[in-house]
Amino acid sequence: MEFRFNEKEQAFYDEVDGFLQEMLPPDWASRPMYWPGGYGCGMMGMEDKESRDVLIRFRRKMVEKGWVTISWPEAYGGRSYTYMEQAIFDERTSYHRVPIIDVIASGIVGPTLLRVGTEEQKREWLPRIAAGEINMWLGYSEPNAGSDLAGIATTAVEDGDDYIINGQKVWSSQAHWGGYAWLIARTDPDAPKHKGISYFIVDNNTPGITIRPLINIHGLHEFNEVYFDHVRVPKKNLIGEKNKGFYYLMTALDFERVILVGIGGFKRVFEELVACVKKTERDGTPLGGYPAVRKKLAEIAIKIEIGYMLVWKTADMLDKGHSPSVEAAALKVVATELSRALAEAAMDIFGPYGLLEHGAEYAPFRGLAPVGYLDCISATIGAGTSEIQRNIIALRGLGLPVR
Repeated sequence: MEFRFNEKEQAFYDEVDGFLQEMLPPDWASRPMYWPGGYGCGMMGMEDKESRDVLIRFRRKMVEKGWVTISWPEAYGGRSYTYMEQAIFDERTSYHRVPIIDVIASGIVGPTLLRVGTEEQKREWLPRIAAGEINMWLGYSEPNAGSDLAGIATTAVEDGDDYIINGQKVWSSQAHWGGYAWLIARTDPDAPKHKGISYFIVDNNTPGITIRPLINIHGLHEFNEVYFDHVRVPKKNLIGEKNKGFYYLMTALDFERVILVGIGGFKRVFEELVACVKKTERDGTPLGGYPAVRKKLAEIAIKIEIGYMLVWKTADMLDKGHSPSVEAAALKVVATELSRALAEAAMDIFGPYGLLEHGAEYAPFRGLAPVGYLDCISATIGAGTSEIQRNIIALRGLGLPVR
């Protein structure tokens, strides 16, 4: 692994960075209230029409340039860029605080379909995702199946040319505006629980689907609970082989743990925090003059560099044809626990003022500290808890025995 970009990668880095600075308004970075790694406040601070218009134009331009699916083969609507270039693109867009566009469809579903889908499924779904025509949500977690996804109870039973799906999903991010569910269901109740699960793509407009909002700790509608009552799904929407869904899920989760990191967002928030510390005084002394503050910021800076190295290493492994299961788990732990450490550091540094929300007269750091403090916990849970990631590292990476 090289510790610097090659000529082609550096040129792409500069191209993306220049494009983003040209496309986004000069004050864009001061608008989003998104906390890196979190799941609960993705669009906070960008509810106004102007911001939404910017995002619509940006999305359209991304599709035109083929950057939504840059690492896919050209035959399916991609640009055949390397995974390293994909990682560069993700780092730059997160640094410039551009909300991830159709990340589930383009960053999770598409790459998984490329590996496990039939040729017919690739031809049907991938060009539509690349063209920005559809978006998706993840139908994984259930009331009694979160970390142990093999324990799902939602069923899919064959009936003629269809499967009939019954059950419930929960914590379903974006289900209220996603067009299709990327869903796992039990297709063989008599098989061992890991061997009786299958993957489906389900149209949200199918009769029998009910979506109910779950309001999160910020008072925002980001999550949902979704009910399936005798929902008919064509057999052609069964992804790959029947009863192999759990193994496909492991591949999809690897992509999710990499694509959702947004390591550039951590760097941007950290830079904003440091700038605020430099200009803020306590009892006549700049905050940066206190040893405890310097220590906290130095520790965060180190963790960000570790996160960056894991991002580049994971991309490098994908380009070499390796499966970065352990590395993706390590990256997920480092990044999401960095989200928590960064939020706690901000709250500690600003003391009681850190409780003031955005818009309050004396709120430091744009009021980001309480946003991050409330949202960072979700980072360590979504896409597999930190405990699950440590188990993956221990079992697959270190070869330790199962208890």
